[in-house]
Amino acid sequence: MSLNLSHIIDQVGKDKGIDKNILIEALESAMLKAAEKRFGPNKVIEAHYQEEMGEIELFLFKTVVEEPENPDLEISFEQARELDPEAALGDSIGVKLDAREFGRIDAQTAKQIIIQKVREAERNIVFSEYSAKKGEIITGIVQRFEKGDIIVDLGRAEAVLPKKEQVRREGYRQGERIRGVVLDVKTEAKGPQVIISRTHPGFLIKLFQMEVPEIYEGIVEIMGAAREPGDRAKIAVASNNSDVDPVGACVGVKGSRVQAVVQELKGEKIDIVHWADEPAVFVKNTLSPAQIARVIVDETEHAMEVIVPDDQLSLAIGKKGQNVRLAAKLTGWRIDIRTESESKGAKEGQLTPEEALRKEVEAAGVREEKERAEASVKELETALGISRPSAALLVGAGYATRESLAEITRVTLYELGINDDDTELILSAVK
Repeated sequence: MSLNLSHIIDQVGKDKGIDKNILIEALESAMLKAAEKRFGPNKVIEAHYQEEMGEIELFLFKTVVEEPENPDLEISFEQARELDPEAALGDSIGVKLDAREFGRIDAQTAKQIIIQKVREAERNIVFSEYSAKKGEIITGIVQRFEKGDIIVDLGRAEAVLPKKEQVRREGYRQGERIRGVVLDVKTEAKGPQVIISRTHPGFLIKLFQMEVPEIYEGIVEIMGAAREPGDRAKIAVASNNSDVDPVGACVGVKGSRVQAVVQELKGEKIDIVHWADEPAVFVKNTLSPAQIARVIVDETEHAMEVIVPDDQLSLAIGKKGQNVRLAAKLTGWRIDIRTESESKGAKEGQLTPEEALRKEVEAAGVREEKERAEASVKELETALGISRPSAALLVGAGYATRESLAEITRVTLYELGINDDDTELILSAVK
């Protein structure tokens, strides 16, 4: 080949960010395939890149014999001696092929193989790049909409914001900038596909890390977050420095830091609460701004009965139960809220008919919910072949059926605390 490949290899490697050795391997493989097509499949042919000359050299190996019967497989002793003075009968000797013998079809074959190898290398680079960004926030441009999903252009790759990872109240137009946290990276036929989310609690946590220097520096630590995306969220913070107020650091001067996060989340209200080692104190903090009279802890049921002044009941429960739901998500405890009047009446055995009826309905609801959950746990345990604790964790997180796991990611399973063996079984079953 008269064309010097060194410059081309260096330039393509630089432009595409592909390792030089991968390109050389692609060229050698392409030329070898073209040679095999030209000279037949039953020949021993090798391809070697000569960096000094910038050429791919091809060698057809032949056996040294006295009288060659098959010129493609054998070479005479005299000819072998001309190529290598130390050649002996029975040796295998490489005869350099003239690349100019290759026709247009051979060159086209080589070209297709090189293009394929370069694309594979590019995909591997992009896959590795974004796999390393799992849990991080990335920015892209809204490209198009497919069945409710938003396809985002990241430049070198495409990201998908699935419908279930979108905030219900948010709307986007083509060409708009959009941010999300990377949940997973999948290998598709057309290239790596990055799955992002705007509803995941990790998105909220990462936004605070970006806005609050004390979190980035490790002075303030985020201990947990719970969201009802688009409406309200709670985040628990602790300080590793007694001189730094973690809540104040996250709020910022005149609320500047928390407002920056609220703005990105399109107005989602955020409660920042003090984390505490003592579960009862932590639950009390998470129910803020409601005032709490006392907390009764039931370790066996992993539940707390929170007693509030009569005028604080609606504040503690929140709009449509939102405040207490988020508090339960954040703390991991079941929380039952009662007024002081109800608590007093219960102690004296003087429940009103309305209160008695409500208690009966609540108890029946709890029993029914427990039975449904137990049935779901058993179903997942059998269908997926996973352990009972893992099945219980899935059901507790809202994945009560096999169908609901259709788009679950490895990251989500890790965050739920599912062990490695069961993670592989789940991903394999729903693939």
